[in-house]
Amino acid sequence: MNLPLALATFALLSAEPPSSLPPGHPPVPPGTQVSPATPSAAQGGALPQGHPAVEGAAPSAGMPTGPLPSGHPPLSGTGKAPPSAEELLKQLDSTEGLKDREKTFEIASSLGRLYYLNGRNAEAITYLQQAESRAKPVRDVFLAQRKKLGKAPLATAEAAGCGFTPGQALESLSAVVQERAKKGDAAGAAACARAALEPSLDVGVMRANAHFLAGDSAAALVAYGAVLEVEPKHEEALFGRSALLFETKGEDLAALKQAKEGFEAVQASRPESSRAAAAKRLAGLVDETVKAGGRAKLLASRAEDRRIRLSQAPTGPAQDAPRPLTQEMVDSVKNTERTPELEQGLAKLVEEGEEHLSKGRFKEALANYTRVVPFQPDNGRAKAGMAWALVSLEREMAPRVWGVAIQTAPAAVEALGDTLKSKGDEKGAKALWRKLAADAPSFNTAGLQAKLSQ
Repeated sequence: MNLPLALATFALLSAEPPSSLPPGHPPVPPGTQVSPATPSAAQGGALPQGHPAVEGAAPSAGMPTGPLPSGHPPLSGTGKAPPSAEELLKQLDSTEGLKDREKTFEIASSLGRLYYLNGRNAEAITYLQQAESRAKPVRDVFLAQRKKLGKAPLATAEAAGCGFTPGQALESLSAVVQERAKKGDAAGAAACARAALEPSLDVGVMRANAHFLAGDSAAALVAYGAVLEVEPKHEEALFGRSALLFETKGEDLAALKQAKEGFEAVQASRPESSRAAAAKRLAGLVDETVKAGGRAKLLASRAEDRRIRLSQAPTGPAQDAPRPLTQEMVDSVKNTERTPELEQGLAKLVEEGEEHLSKGRFKEALANYTRVVPFQPDNGRAKAGMAWALVSLEREMAPRVWGVAIQTAPAAVEALGDTLKSKGDEKGAKALWRKLAADAPSFNTAGLQAKLSQ
């Protein structure tokens, strides 16, 4: 069992009502008296295992706060309340030629952030790239002047006398940087350029996250790398790239070593960070993978160890349990910062998981749900989806996870059938309802029979 699935299974089963029934016993139907489950500490939302949290998010449904930059498309008529994110997006979507218009860095980055926070990753990437293109002249000056300075430390903008003020547009910051460079002031130009580039680093991380959520891991790695080229110790980019390398380059030992170095750099530079504990744990997992010669060899070694342990264990019913998790692993999930971006990303993963289920892509669906459940073990939709994916794949853990789902969230299981049917998978919907009716005979008997007879 891989780590994300182990974490998801642990989180889901930790909410299971305690039971003294023996392993493999049929699930207790709803209505049977059981002890209440212990409330989970892992409330809130999140991204996939290892995925970096985006900080500084606006707290209100993805709406940026403060006045919009000069030249931003009008939001609403006078005398009206500010539009919701949905209304604003509709206005932007209906603005002809918006994507092709020239924009300042501030406008392009605001548009990109708005689309990103509302799960519109393709559009977000377009506008975030436009913002980064506006920052490229400053970036080019910084890299050139930094190279001239070698290993000499950079001064702060204040020490270099850049004269920047809060809210100053990138275009005017760029003019200062270019003037310093023309005068041959490499140290001053580099210091001012680095300060001017700070907002663009946030944009770069956001674009990397959007690429990841859109399923383009290669582009995400390039985007994280671009941020680290300017700021090698950027915590979020370091953690994000390392996690992605570990997830996608399991047989590339050089990439895995790079991932380990990134995790160790997060620990060293930000030991007080909420990511430090996760970085420490992941660095250990990467090191274990490297020593084994890659993920395939590591998994094969673990499988052989498990086979030997089972062969030496006393005879009796097999224990259907996930790979043991250390308390450190569990705590790292519980302590992950909950942000609006994280919650919206999780909601998107649940929707994608349901789409995968309706198309029979059960492994892909399970991968989605295992990224959600560790952070939202009480999310009924995720719980139902994960259970049905495991049942459909005939996995070892399926009976127990299905039992938890129909005991604690039978309505969500039934609703999953409605979702499958609405997406064209009537056969899958009826199979789910039949199993629910058989395993939870006291739940909505008339309703389920009516659905099955249609």
